[in-house]
Amino acid sequence: MTPQLGTLWGIGVGPGPAGYLPLAALDALRQADVVFAPRARSAETSVALQCLAGIDIAPHRLREIEFNMDSDRTVLREHYAQLANTIAVDLCAGRNVAYLTIGDTLTYSTYGYVLAALRERLPGLPHRTFPGITSYAAAASALGWPLGEGKERTLILPCPDDPVALRRDIESHDIVVLMKVGARLAWVLDLLRDMGIAEHCAFARRIGLSGEMLAADVGDLCATEAMGYLATLLIRKTPRQKRHT
Repeated sequence: MTPQLGTLWGIGVGPGPAGYLPLAALDALRQADVVFAPRARSAETSVALQCLAGIDIAPHRLREIEFNMDSDRTVLREHYAQLANTIAVDLCAGRNVAYLTIGDTLTYSTYGYVLAALRERLPGLPHRTFPGITSYAAAASALGWPLGEGKERTLILPCPDDPVALRRDIESHDIVVLMKVGARLAWVLDLLRDMGIAEHCAFARRIGLSGEMLAADVGDLCATEAMGYLATLLIRKTPRQKRHT
Protein backbone atom coordinates (compact mmCIF):
# COMPACT_ATOMS: atom_id res chain seq x y z
CA MET A 1 0.00 0.00 0.00
CA THR A 2 1.40 3.41 -1.01
CA PRO A 3 1.83 5.73 2.00
CA GLN A 4 -0.26 8.89 2.08
CA LEU A 5 1.74 11.97 1.16
CA GLY A 6 3.28 13.83 4.06
CA THR A 7 2.53 17.52 4.59
CA LEU A 8 4.87 20.30 3.54
CA TRP A 9 5.19 23.22 5.94
CA GLY A 10 6.87 26.40 4.74
CA ILE A 11 8.33 28.23 7.72
CA GLY A 12 9.69 31.76 7.67
CA VAL A 13 12.17 31.92 10.55
CA GLY A 14 12.50 35.72 10.51
CA PRO A 15 15.62 37.76 9.81
CA GLY A 16 17.73 36.70 12.76
CA PRO A 17 16.68 36.15 16.39
CA ALA A 18 15.01 32.85 17.22
CA GLY A 19 12.35 34.79 19.11
CA TYR A 20 10.99 36.10 15.81
CA LEU A 21 9.62 32.68 14.82
CA PRO A 22 5.77 32.73 14.98
CA LEU A 23 4.28 30.38 17.58
CA ALA A 24 2.16 28.48 15.03
CA ALA A 25 5.25 27.88 12.92
CA LEU A 26 7.20 26.72 15.97
CA ASP A 27 4.51 24.14 16.70
CA ALA A 28 4.72 22.82 13.13
CA LEU A 29 8.51 22.76 13.31
CA ARG A 30 8.40 20.59 16.41
CA GLN A 31 5.98 18.16 14.71
CA ALA A 32 7.93 17.84 11.46
CA ASP A 33 9.62 14.50 10.79
CA VAL A 34 12.22 16.17 8.57
CA VAL A 35 13.48 19.77 8.53
CA PHE A 36 15.13 21.11 5.37
CA ALA A 37 17.42 24.08 5.96
CA PRO A 38 18.68 25.89 2.84
CA ARG A 39 22.26 27.12 2.71
CA ALA A 40 23.64 29.50 0.10
CA ARG A 41 26.35 27.94 -2.04
CA SER A 42 28.76 30.68 -0.93
CA ALA A 43 28.06 30.18 2.80
CA GLU A 44 29.59 27.67 5.21
CA THR A 45 26.49 27.41 7.40
CA SER A 46 22.74 27.84 7.00
CA VAL A 47 21.56 31.27 8.17
CA ALA A 48 18.09 29.77 8.67
CA LEU A 49 19.50 27.37 11.26
CA GLN A 50 21.29 30.24 13.00
CA CYS A 51 17.89 31.92 13.32
CA LEU A 52 16.70 28.87 15.29
CA ALA A 53 19.42 29.13 17.93
CA GLY A 54 18.09 27.78 21.21
CA ILE A 55 15.44 25.59 19.58
CA ASP A 56 16.29 21.92 19.90
CA ILE A 57 16.05 19.94 16.66
CA ALA A 58 17.43 16.40 16.72
CA PRO A 59 20.30 16.07 14.20
CA HIS A 60 18.67 13.07 12.49
CA ARG A 61 15.71 15.29 11.50
CA LEU A 62 17.86 17.92 9.79
CA ARG A 63 18.68 18.07 6.10
CA GLU A 64 20.92 20.96 5.09
CA ILE A 65 20.58 21.66 1.38
CA GLU A 66 22.56 23.94 -0.89
CA PHE A 67 20.62 26.39 -3.03
CA ASN A 68 21.65 28.31 -6.09
CA MET A 69 20.64 31.94 -6.78
CA ASP A 70 21.83 31.99 -10.39
CA SER A 71 20.31 34.81 -12.45
CA ASP A 72 19.72 32.41 -15.37
CA ARG A 73 16.08 31.32 -15.05
CA THR A 74 16.72 28.05 -16.88
CA VAL A 75 19.46 27.12 -14.43
CA LEU A 76 17.21 28.09 -11.52
CA ARG A 77 14.30 26.03 -12.85
CA GLU A 78 16.50 22.94 -13.13
CA HIS A 79 17.98 23.54 -9.68
CA TYR A 80 14.60 23.77 -7.97
CA ALA A 81 13.27 20.77 -9.87
CA GLN A 82 16.19 18.74 -8.47
CA LEU A 83 15.59 20.17 -5.00
CA ALA A 84 11.90 19.23 -5.23
CA ASN A 85 12.88 15.68 -6.17
CA THR A 86 15.03 15.45 -3.04
CA ILE A 87 12.26 16.73 -0.75
CA ALA A 88 9.64 14.58 -2.49
CA VAL A 89 11.41 11.41 -1.33
CA ASP A 90 10.42 12.14 2.28
CA LEU A 91 6.94 13.42 1.38
CA CYS A 92 6.22 10.29 -0.68
CA ALA A 93 7.30 8.17 2.28
CA GLY A 94 4.55 9.84 4.33
CA ARG A 95 6.88 12.05 6.35
CA ASN A 96 5.90 15.61 7.25
CA VAL A 97 8.48 18.09 6.02
CA ALA A 98 9.32 21.61 7.21
CA TYR A 99 11.21 23.86 4.82
CA LEU A 100 12.95 26.80 6.48
CA THR A 101 13.52 30.17 4.86
CA ILE A 102 14.88 33.39 6.32
CA GLY A 103 12.55 36.36 6.52
CA ASP A 104 9.05 35.77 5.17
CA THR A 105 8.21 32.57 3.31
CA LEU A 106 6.87 34.26 0.17
CA THR A 107 8.77 37.56 0.00
CA TYR A 108 11.78 37.16 -2.33
CA SER A 109 12.21 33.67 -0.92
CA THR A 110 13.55 30.36 -2.20
CA TYR A 111 10.48 28.67 -0.72
CA GLY A 112 8.22 30.03 -3.46
CA TYR A 113 10.26 28.18 -6.10
CA VAL A 114 10.37 25.01 -4.02
CA LEU A 115 6.61 25.01 -3.40
CA ALA A 116 5.83 25.52 -7.08
CA ALA A 117 8.18 22.71 -8.13
CA LEU A 118 6.74 20.30 -5.53
CA ARG A 119 3.13 21.06 -6.43
CA GLU A 120 3.96 20.38 -10.07
CA ARG A 121 5.62 17.09 -9.18
CA LEU A 122 3.06 16.03 -6.54
CA PRO A 123 -0.43 17.31 -7.47
CA GLY A 124 -2.65 17.43 -4.40
CA LEU A 125 0.31 17.82 -2.03
CA PRO A 126 -0.99 18.90 1.38
CA HIS A 127 0.86 22.02 2.43
CA ARG A 128 0.63 25.04 4.69
CA THR A 129 2.71 28.19 4.52
CA PHE A 130 3.46 30.14 7.69
CA PRO A 131 4.34 33.84 7.25
CA GLY A 132 7.54 35.16 8.74
CA ILE A 133 8.88 38.56 9.75
CA THR A 134 10.57 40.33 6.83
CA SER A 135 14.00 41.92 7.07
CA TYR A 136 12.56 45.37 6.39
CA ALA A 137 9.91 45.02 9.11
CA ALA A 138 12.64 44.00 11.57
CA ALA A 139 14.86 46.86 10.37
CA ALA A 140 12.07 49.39 10.80
CA SER A 141 11.37 48.13 14.32
CA ALA A 142 15.04 48.12 15.33
CA LEU A 143 15.47 51.69 14.11
CA GLY A 144 12.07 53.09 15.09
CA TRP A 145 11.56 53.95 11.42
CA PRO A 146 7.90 53.92 10.19
CA LEU A 147 7.45 52.23 6.82
CA GLY A 148 4.43 54.32 5.95
CA GLU A 149 2.18 56.87 7.58
CA GLY A 150 -1.09 58.37 6.40
CA LYS A 151 -1.25 58.06 2.62
CA GLU A 152 2.48 57.68 2.01
CA ARG A 153 3.27 55.32 -0.84
CA THR A 154 5.85 52.61 -0.11
CA LEU A 155 7.70 50.64 -2.79
CA ILE A 156 9.49 47.39 -1.98
CA LEU A 157 11.95 46.24 -4.63
CA PRO A 158 15.27 44.51 -5.30
CA CYS A 159 17.95 47.06 -6.07
CA PRO A 160 17.96 48.18 -9.73
CA ASP A 161 21.18 47.86 -11.70
CA ASP A 162 21.68 51.55 -12.38
CA PRO A 163 21.25 54.89 -10.54
CA VAL A 164 18.85 56.33 -13.13
CA ALA A 165 16.27 53.61 -12.49
CA LEU A 166 16.59 53.91 -8.71
CA ARG A 167 16.31 57.70 -8.80
CA ARG A 168 13.10 57.35 -10.78
CA ASP A 169 11.70 54.89 -8.22
CA ILE A 170 12.58 57.21 -5.33
CA GLU A 171 11.11 60.28 -7.01
CA SER A 172 7.80 58.50 -7.68
CA HIS A 173 7.31 57.14 -4.14
CA ASP A 174 7.44 58.50 -0.60
CA ILE A 175 9.37 55.52 0.79
CA VAL A 176 11.46 52.87 -0.94
CA VAL A 177 12.50 49.63 0.75
CA LEU A 178 15.59 48.45 -1.08
CA MET A 179 16.52 44.79 -0.89
CA LYS A 180 19.26 42.71 -2.54
CA VAL A 181 21.64 45.67 -2.62
CA GLY A 182 24.89 43.71 -2.55
CA ALA A 183 27.85 45.26 -4.38
CA ARG A 184 25.66 48.15 -5.59
CA LEU A 185 25.76 49.76 -2.13
CA ALA A 186 28.51 52.27 -2.97
CA TRP A 187 26.68 53.92 -5.87
CA VAL A 188 23.35 53.72 -4.04
CA LEU A 189 24.80 55.70 -1.13
CA ASP A 190 26.34 58.19 -3.57
CA LEU A 191 22.91 58.66 -5.17
CA LEU A 192 21.20 59.28 -1.83
CA ARG A 193 23.84 61.86 -0.94
CA ASP A 194 23.54 63.50 -4.36
CA MET A 195 19.75 63.73 -3.90
CA GLY A 196 20.28 65.29 -0.45
CA ILE A 197 18.22 62.64 1.36
CA ALA A 198 20.86 60.39 2.96
CA GLU A 199 20.33 61.82 6.45
CA HIS A 200 16.75 60.52 6.63
CA CYS A 201 17.48 57.11 5.11
CA ALA A 202 18.38 54.06 7.20
CA PHE A 203 20.40 50.87 6.78
CA ALA A 204 20.32 47.46 8.46
CA ARG A 205 22.42 44.35 7.95
CA ARG A 206 22.27 40.88 9.57
CA ILE A 207 19.68 41.87 12.18
CA GLY A 208 20.09 39.77 15.31
CA LEU A 209 23.07 37.87 13.89
CA SER A 210 26.83 38.28 14.21
CA GLY A 211 28.00 41.24 12.16
CA GLU A 212 24.79 43.20 12.76
CA MET A 213 24.92 46.82 11.62
CA LEU A 214 22.24 49.48 12.11
CA ALA A 215 22.37 53.09 10.91
CA ALA A 216 19.53 55.60 11.23
CA ASP A 217 21.43 58.04 8.98
CA VAL A 218 23.45 56.80 6.01
CA GLY A 219 25.16 60.11 5.28
CA ASP A 220 28.48 58.88 6.69
CA LEU A 221 27.96 55.16 6.13
CA CYS A 222 31.02 53.49 4.62
CA ALA A 223 29.98 51.17 1.80
CA THR A 224 33.08 48.98 2.16
CA GLU A 225 32.33 48.29 5.83
CA ALA A 226 28.57 47.92 5.42
CA MET A 227 28.45 45.84 2.24
CA GLY A 228 27.34 42.24 2.66
CA TYR A 229 24.59 39.65 2.59
CA LEU A 230 21.22 40.30 4.29
CA ALA A 231 21.32 44.09 3.96
CA THR A 232 18.30 46.38 3.61
CA LEU A 233 18.01 50.11 2.94
CA LEU A 234 15.02 52.20 4.04
CA ILE A 235 14.79 55.29 1.83
CA ARG A 236 12.61 58.31 2.60
CA LYS A 237 12.28 60.94 -0.13
CA THR A 238 11.47 63.77 2.28
CA PRO A 239 11.95 64.20 6.04
CA ARG A 240 9.27 62.62 8.19
CA GLN A 241 6.45 65.08 8.83
CA LYS A 242 5.29 65.80 12.36
CA ARG A 243 1.69 64.81 12.83
CA HIS A 244 -0.49 66.46 15.43
CA THR A 245 -3.65 65.05 16.94
